[in-house]
Amino acid sequence: MDIKIFDSAQELDAFAADLIVSTVQNKPNPVLGLATGSTPLGIYAKIVEMHRRQNISFEHVTSFNLDEYVGLTPDNDQSYAYYMKSHLFAHIDIPFDRTFLPNGMAEDLVAECTRYDSMLQEQPVDLQLLGLGHNGHIGFNEPAEALTGGTHAVKLKQETREANARFFASMEEVPELAITMGVGSILKANHILLVVRGADKADIVKQALTGPITTDVPASLLQTHPRVTVLLDREAGRKLA
Repeated sequence: MDIKIFDSAQELDAFAADLIVSTVQNKPNPVLGLATGSTPLGIYAKIVEMHRRQNISFEHVTSFNLDEYVGLTPDNDQSYAYYMKSHLFAHIDIPFDRTFLPNGMAEDLVAECTRYDSMLQEQPVDLQLLGLGHNGHIGFNEPAEALTGGTHAVKLKQETREANARFFASMEEVPELAITMGVGSILKANHILLVVRGADKADIVKQALTGPITTDVPASLLQTHPRVTVLLDREAGRKLA
């Protein structure tokens, strides 16, 4: 596990974007695993800038997103499909038909999860971008006695819904269910890029990276992966020795 701590958001975003673009440039048919939320915003903005200024092409890239809310249509401005289009896909030359997210409107959620895992098996992820939840979740894999390996529908914990409520008009509008890649699916990626920001994440960063491996902190399972790069701002990394 390679841990890097940055003094500025700009340095962190630039390093992460360079790592992602390097994968795009050095693989013949790269597959990116992408994340949403506030953490990747600066990274995606930097990638868009590199695409425009350095003529970096994404025409040969396939992407898979970690998760999607159940019950939100892709044109809902709080769906992750909308987020990805707004912040990245509409601003680079990646083919829209090679950008995949779980279908949160699927009538049969079990069948949708099976379909998504089959696609991931056929096109393994080269680089998986992750954020970290306050309770240690990655994707929407919440703390539990046991974790599901494959893509699955999950009932979101109240603290996760409260953390995401800032993106919605009211708490009542925050979906209670999501489809997420399982921890097993995430760990199949060749390279994992974990990005964490803020002093409010310092405790969970320490637990995830240096504490015991436990399903009570799903991100701690990243310690079992052979190639993880962790990018932290100074506040998030302040409790690491």
